[in-house]
Amino acid sequence: MSRHTPSMSVMVAAARKAARGLQRDFGEVENLQVSLKGPANFVTAADRKAEKVLFEELSKARPGYGFLMEEGGVVEGSDKSHRWIIDPLDGTTNFLHGIPMFSISIGLERDGQIVAGLVYNPISDEMFIAEKGQGAFLNDRRIRVAVRRELAQSIVATGIPHIGRPGHKGFSAELDLVMNEVAGVRRMGSAALDLAYVAAGRFDVYWEANLAPWDVAAGIILVREAGGYVTDLKGGDAMLDTGGILAGNEALHRQLGTVLKKAHKPA
Repeated sequence: MSRHTPSMSVMVAAARKAARGLQRDFGEVENLQVSLKGPANFVTAADRKAEKVLFEELSKARPGYGFLMEEGGVVEGSDKSHRWIIDPLDGTTNFLHGIPMFSISIGLERDGQIVAGLVYNPISDEMFIAEKGQGAFLNDRRIRVAVRRELAQSIVATGIPHIGRPGHKGFSAELDLVMNEVAGVRRMGSAALDLAYVAAGRFDVYWEANLAPWDVAAGIILVREAGGYVTDLKGGDAMLDTGGILAGNEALHRQLGTVLKKAHKPA
């Protein structure tokens, strides 16, 4: 799909422009490791700069569309049907530590439905895109979810609650059960990339709780357009509201869902 629709062309151009600043800033991070306070402030500034670029570029190309952003929050648009859901830097902890696993995530919502998504890792130059009914692509090559049918052969991705995040106890119970059922568990540090990797068949299945809408909006349509299933952790469609997500092919989505339910049954 080298011929993008106008909306996708707008998203790709905005992501590439914001990525240039992030690439430069990522190169600077290693020079700042000497002070603990310096890098954290620097990353916050990098995050805000990237968001400003995305906001300006998308606003210029589509005046009137609303926004839901990690830093800037909700910006109401005159066009009530359309809203951009953006995370300028998903994987800030990785970025802060000089780990090249982070992404720009842009989702486009029309009348409450996600109709287009982009996840871009500026360091690997991997651009994952999907539009409703058009399939999912990595750098213009069609991608599909993995075809494995057994959890025992599957690599499962997740996120681990860190300091100050809820859900430690519940997650420990889940992980305990999942580890005994799968070939491997991965924690990469960017929910948007985790979902993109599921869409590309690199990860077989992924689950996580307590996410924000901008973490997952683009990834949801990527997985669906790659032939996968995405639900919240109860099997419903409220991922953006509940912050829980479970994504994979149909068989593994169902199997992992069953394992996760067991973790929350009263002893």
